[in-house]
Amino acid sequence: MAGTVILVGCGNMGFAMLKGWLASGAVQPADVLVIEPKEALRARAAEAGVRIAATPDAIAGETADLVVIAVKPQVIRDVLPAYRPLAPKAAFLSVAAGIAIRTITDILGESTPVIRCMPNTPAAIGKGMMAVYPNALVSPEMMAFVNTLLSASGEVAVLEDESQMDAVTAVSGSGPAYVFHFIECLTAAAIKAGLSEPTAKLLAMQTVYGAANLAKESGEEPGRLREQVTSPNGTTAAALAVLMGDNRLANLIDEAVDAARRRSIELGK
Repeated sequence: MAGTVILVGCGNMGFAMLKGWLASGAVQPADVLVIEPKEALRARAAEAGVRIAATPDAIAGETADLVVIAVKPQVIRDVLPAYRPLAPKAAFLSVAAGIAIRTITDILGESTPVIRCMPNTPAAIGKGMMAVYPNALVSPEMMAFVNTLLSASGEVAVLEDESQMDAVTAVSGSGPAYVFHFIECLTAAAIKAGLSEPTAKLLAMQTVYGAANLAKESGEEPGRLREQVTSPNGTTAAALAVLMGDNRLANLIDEAVDAARRRSIELGK
């Protein structure tokens, strides 16, 4: 289905999604209304050719197939009530971290179709990971439309249970920061080993980028790819003995993901 979309909030994530929708042809500019209070962000959206408004007063007389809520979690309870007139005809897609579907339906009404989504920052360049969970009121046609919209920003996974969102937040939601820190650490180690800073940065970033692409496109399991790089008693084996000895890195990642998951649970209460 093609549909009309109201995008509430056009900050970095909202604008990244908007650009993906338009570039893919999933929606036409005339079919999108962006509601954003900040003038600079409205102007940026207007340059993309969509309709813009500063306040939800603009929805008077409007109909929509989908309302995308792309505001910060701490303001969603203040923002949502203004969009109650669009429910339950319109489905609502929320990308607000930690906000449960129950919270949204408490505000908009029990009969509102709601899809909860956890994106991540690589969506800004079309390389994101979006995990979604719909309530029982979301039609198959709407889910297909949402999948089309989100696929413009990367990969989409449909969860079996909403409770899995906390794990998603800890793995793919927060995960880019883990990778960025790894690049920082690898760069620092390269400089300490004698490389110039520009060369160290290039080697670290391109190595992570290339390895991630190889892992995705080769069809091989990551463990098998690791083994292919590791010659017995070679340089890689020496490094992996440090990282894998006593499950050092595995335990550290497990602790980090669990800490993020538990914090996600706390923030959702």
